[in-house]
Amino acid sequence: MIQIKATIYRPLECRPDSYQSWYQQGNRLREDQLYPEALMCYEKALEYYPNDYWAWYKKGMTLEELGRYEEAVVSYENAAKIEPNNYWSWYDKGCIHLEELKEYENAINCFKNALLIYPDDYWAQYRIAEAYRLWEKYSEAIAAYDQALTIRPNDYWSWYRRGDCLRHQGQLEEALTNYEQALLVKPHDYWSWYQKGKTLQQLNRFEEAINCYQKALEAEPNDEYAWYYQGHCHAALNNQDEALNCLLEAFDIAPNTILDLARNNDIFNTYWQDDRLMELLDS
Repeated sequence: MIQIKATIYRPLECRPDSYQSWYQQGNRLREDQLYPEALMCYEKALEYYPNDYWAWYKKGMTLEELGRYEEAVVSYENAAKIEPNNYWSWYDKGCIHLEELKEYENAINCFKNALLIYPDDYWAQYRIAEAYRLWEKYSEAIAAYDQALTIRPNDYWSWYRRGDCLRHQGQLEEALTNYEQALLVKPHDYWSWYQKGKTLQQLNRFEEAINCYQKALEAEPNDEYAWYYQGHCHAALNNQDEALNCLLEAFDIAPNTILDLARNNDIFNTYWQDDRLMELLDS
């Protein structure tokens, strides 16, 4: 600790009133991930220039690294007041509201301010959509994803999350087309195959759902849920051997989770007398 303090104060030995020395020392310490020390330097710099955008902005970044999110928001707010047309303070403040504080309306307002500066910025538009989705305002989220897709028509995440919103609204056929669009971008993606399978299962299109779960398992062979729901679809088609094999694969990966699911699923009621399942239950 003594060595660190010496490192902090050495630039000031010749110039004790230097804003620049405090600010640059803060940058060096932040790059070295010495965040408490960097924070002190930015605070010292702000004593000399309270209206300096970059010291407030870097202070916000440092507080964010320290997990002090409410204080980071205040620092970004101060930066935005000084330079309201600087994109980054609005964007980073929005990310904290979205990801850490779960304050979705505040996040949307920040990203909208960022878009006033860079109207074609994909990420601000995408995060507006994400805020609406997590807020469970699915119609607004879909409209925001549409805006993001005008900027990046082949963006995987916008198609995938748009599909999720449609699925939550019960628009299953349209959700399928969105997952298919996502798969055009990432053909071997686990999540799109899995969610496409779940959606087809909800539509009672069990054979198609099985194919999707098999594709998902090519990407993630040890996913208990893809094995379990594939087993459900086989059971719905009266493919008892295939259903049992899938169920056993799922049990092997996550026995407690799958046991709870299967016991509460009437479709497996006739399966519990099978010797292999009984052996698992007794072990």
